[in-house]
Amino acid sequence: MASADKPHPPPQPAYQATPGSILHADRAFYTSLASAARTPTDSFTIPIRSGLAWQVPAGHIVRISTPEGPQVGDLNIWNLHNPRERFWAARTRQLHASHVSTFDRLWSCLPYLRPLVTIIGDSLGGEHYGVDQYGGRCHDLLGTRCDPYVNSMLTGDTYDFHCHSNLTRAILPFGLTEFDVHDVINIFQVTGLNAEGRYFMEASPAKKGDYIEFFAEQPLLMALSTCPGGDLSTWGWGEGGGSGEGEKKSMVECCRPLKVEVFGLKDEKVLGGWSEPQPPKYAGRHGMRVPVGEADAH
Repeated sequence: MASADKPHPPPQPAYQATPGSILHADRAFYTSLASAARTPTDSFTIPIRSGLAWQVPAGHIVRISTPEGPQVGDLNIWNLHNPRERFWAARTRQLHASHVSTFDRLWSCLPYLRPLVTIIGDSLGGEHYGVDQYGGRCHDLLGTRCDPYVNSMLTGDTYDFHCHSNLTRAILPFGLTEFDVHDVINIFQVTGLNAEGRYFMEASPAKKGDYIEFFAEQPLLMALSTCPGGDLSTWGWGEGGGSGEGEKKSMVECCRPLKVEVFGLKDEKVLGGWSEPQPPKYAGRHGMRVPVGEADAH
């Protein structure tokens, strides 16, 4: 066979790191955290079509679960003391994958670029759900939150309880505004790209008691919306009914609450030598001398 006819190897992931990089979670360490004895410090349930924000100390564990069955949740994360440092969905997608699971990390934006959380438990991701017949995977980073602006643009309707709005209301008590809401991770949501490269959503496969767990690598503010699309088994913009295909049930019938639990570790020795991750050691000069010195000004 001529060399020109030889099949090309598949392309390699664009973002790879040298051994020992912070990109790669220490699996033995995070496995030990997932099974370590815990002390509950906070617990609450977020009603349907609503949102709530809460604080998490560094070194704590956050579990989000589906107490009554499938429900999609849109999650935002900030550094508690500096909300300019917030979750960066696009870079997380490049560093890990379009859908994340155990041992993947959710990264913050520039110039910080460090883990906000590491996923330490997931009853649906990875091998638990895998890849379905349509190419769908769980815990979506391809899409983002539903919002009233795109709803109005597409349909002309007004509805105030999209995830963007739910997150906006949730963070107001913490001094943040709509401008602080950012791209989310859609937990318990199955999505993918079809043959035309277009984004699709499927019904959530979550069952009663499914969960995802995060280890807080920093002191955090987290906010979660219980999506008005519920489990996405039917879909339509706004408050109303199904997608118009047959006698589908209304969207509100597909909505269920989400439960949030926060835990400290009973024995903090489990943390060993862990410390809060630091940003990359880049000086931040960007090829400029700032400020321009007096000698350079004349």
